[in-house]
Amino acid sequence: MSSVDEIKIDLPPLSFEKSPETQDERIKREAIEELIAKYPENRIPIEELRKQALSELGLVNDDLRRVLWPQLAGVDVNSLERVPTLAELQSHPEYNQVVLDVNRSLKRFPPGIPYEQRIALQDQLTVLILRVIQKYPNLRYYQGYHDVAVTFLLVAGEEVAYAIMEELSTTHFSECMQETMEATQRRLMFIWPVVHFEQPELFQFLQRSTVGTLFALPWYLTWFGHSLNSYKAVVRLYDYFLASPMYTPIFVTAAILLYRSQAILSEDCDMASVHCLLSKLPDDLPFEDLLRTSSKLYDKYSLTVIEKKVEELIKLEQEQRQLEERRRRYPRSTSAKPDYTLSRWVLKKLTTKSVMMTTAVSIVVGICAYYYKNQYLAAGIS
Repeated sequence: MSSVDEIKIDLPPLSFEKSPETQDERIKREAIEELIAKYPENRIPIEELRKQALSELGLVNDDLRRVLWPQLAGVDVNSLERVPTLAELQSHPEYNQVVLDVNRSLKRFPPGIPYEQRIALQDQLTVLILRVIQKYPNLRYYQGYHDVAVTFLLVAGEEVAYAIMEELSTTHFSECMQETMEATQRRLMFIWPVVHFEQPELFQFLQRSTVGTLFALPWYLTWFGHSLNSYKAVVRLYDYFLASPMYTPIFVTAAILLYRSQAILSEDCDMASVHCLLSKLPDDLPFEDLLRTSSKLYDKYSLTVIEKKVEELIKLEQEQRQLEERRRRYPRSTSAKPDYTLSRWVLKKLTTKSVMMTTAVSIVVGICAYYYKNQYLAAGIS
């Protein structure tokens, strides 16, 4: 099974099912509406706005998100740029790839909308994406970027969605839009220190399985927008991420792994089984609880400490590979008694002091295979 086959899942249509407003939702909606009325031009103090977005139920509904998401993203809706036509952007090198991805994103649009409206939304999505990468030539489009953009388009409309995506592309998603996926690969490794600190048994199981972090790649690249089947869950997460530091998706990922620890530990300890389990998010995840856990984890562990642990792992992995290379070059005599002292030392370091055993090279290969092979698949090359 290739890395592409493992991660490329045919998702069901995104559910836009609406349920009656609960009493808690009504109470919070009214509280937010009072804040909007209190401050002219929707200039709610940013800390108060973040508090509302982070706390249970988030911003409640899309009417409020349409007003408040731009402020959370740092966008001035009074100074929006002119929207170019699609024809003006057709010469961009990424045009064909973006169109292919947008055409494949039908499941992310509300069901039952008129054909003409859907086509118009797809054209708007294409223009939105191309505008960003044309304005910032140093940013590279990646598959999954359209999953983020379509969410903002559906909530905020074309002009505001572009302004939000422009801001996020130069901040939260800037690592994902580099020439290579190396920075993203390294960032995903930050999952393991948190899991290791919280549940060493789970960490060791996941490392023995050699599952790597490929299962979490679409979560990170799309703020879970590609992997969830509920629109309500997607926009709730976007409330949270817009109000949070840029690496918060890493901590949400760790929170999900910790929450699912019993199911994970009950699985066969091999890459295929564990990847299959992790790559499919259950529909009934208690996201409000998970977001609270994520916030606690973020406050508990500094990025500096986590990065130091990742550096330790990379160094240990390099030492292990060098040791293995020397053994291949200079095989021992079959009559010689093997000396496992160094091996035991490396294993001890990996299991007690490191934060991750997944080989960096294997992750790079997996992610690059996913990234580049998907480009070929999208172009019809098998």
